[in-house]
Amino acid sequence: MPALMPGLIAASAEDTCSVNASVIPARSAADPGDSLRATYIRTPAAPGQRDRDGRVPLTSRGLMTARENGSSPTATIAATATAVPPFRIGRDEVKRHLQRTFSLTDARLEAMLAIVDNSQVKQRYCIHPVESIIEPRTLDQVNRDYAEHAVRLGATVVEECLARAGMTAAQVDLFITVSCTGVMIPSLDAHLANRFGFRPDVRRLPITELGCAAGAAALGYATDHLRAYPGATALVVAVELPSLTFQRFDTSQANLISSILFGDGAAAVILTGDGAARGPRIGRTESFLFPHSLDAMGFDLQASGFYIVLSRDVPELIRREIRGLLDGFLARAGVRRRDLEAFIVHPGGQKLLTFIEEELELSAADTECSWHVLREYGNQSSASVLFVLHEWLARHEPPWRAHGLLAAFGPGFSANLALLHWEPAMSTRRSGGTS
Repeated sequence: MPALMPGLIAASAEDTCSVNASVIPARSAADPGDSLRATYIRTPAAPGQRDRDGRVPLTSRGLMTARENGSSPTATIAATATAVPPFRIGRDEVKRHLQRTFSLTDARLEAMLAIVDNSQVKQRYCIHPVESIIEPRTLDQVNRDYAEHAVRLGATVVEECLARAGMTAAQVDLFITVSCTGVMIPSLDAHLANRFGFRPDVRRLPITELGCAAGAAALGYATDHLRAYPGATALVVAVELPSLTFQRFDTSQANLISSILFGDGAAAVILTGDGAARGPRIGRTESFLFPHSLDAMGFDLQASGFYIVLSRDVPELIRREIRGLLDGFLARAGVRRRDLEAFIVHPGGQKLLTFIEEELELSAADTECSWHVLREYGNQSSASVLFVLHEWLARHEPPWRAHGLLAAFGPGFSANLALLHWEPAMSTRRSGGTS
């Protein structure tokens, strides 16, 4: 195991590959209020990589491994897509309903209204209007809602991401879905696979318990798969509906903060291992588990649904650990902090982002995409870091021979980190490549 700072448990995937590719930078949807937003990176399939049915070559043991295929393993982002439900909740509406819904002392209400103003969350999106969200519901009612809307929102980003990548569902070899705000058996990926006509032999991986870190973790698992099976394609879909976890009669600080911070949304990322995609390559990935921090974050499942567990110490925990965590991660990857030109950080909240900026000596420009997602959508749990990735790719020219950091944090307490790499050829914009 690599050398670590004391008190951390880590798992890593070593970056041992290179890629010769170019990226087509993309712009986001014209209206930030659109319910569907997607980064556009067209990635035609490499000749000879697939048969007429869109399949990667198979052996008697399944997909060809890197050694059997004789190619250099890599994982490259081909396309991203994001979507939000139709009901927008602004800051003033949150204030009104805080006063009407909860029985709080004047002093506590005043303090909570100040938190709303300082949260940096301008608006969020939910699957229902506020009047419906605040009504008490049983767990079975909540889960029926979750099943219906998770499939609907997930289908939106699957369809859009496939279209942006110029691919069909039959070309997907690994399908990862992540969500922590509801439970479905059969899982979300099975519902979406049937809806879109995924191949019967598609490999599926549903992830439900990694919370806000799951989007970053899923990219790591997809990267591991593509390194093992060059020429394969992986689809990651994160769907989160935190509005369904609202508890009207819970006046704990955790529930009140949650009602101010979290919003619903979905995101998708397509990654390819055949070298044809023109997005950033994912390099080293690592996950970290902080011992003795189980109570920092999570859910308590009760008769009326999910009760949020959210310690006020989470931002301080990240502040205390992030510098050493990142420096060790970069050292093992052979990268210096000053080499990083892209910062794709989970927008867990105003205090968390501020502490990360201070500890890593980042400018406001470095973290603007994270602040943008927090302002416009709130914290969308596992989908948030993928929203930031989407926003960064839409706004920026690919940096020349540069590295980027993708980071998210979740229950456990845990952190997931990934390095992004842009090759020199990626810095050339091709005419006619965006829309």
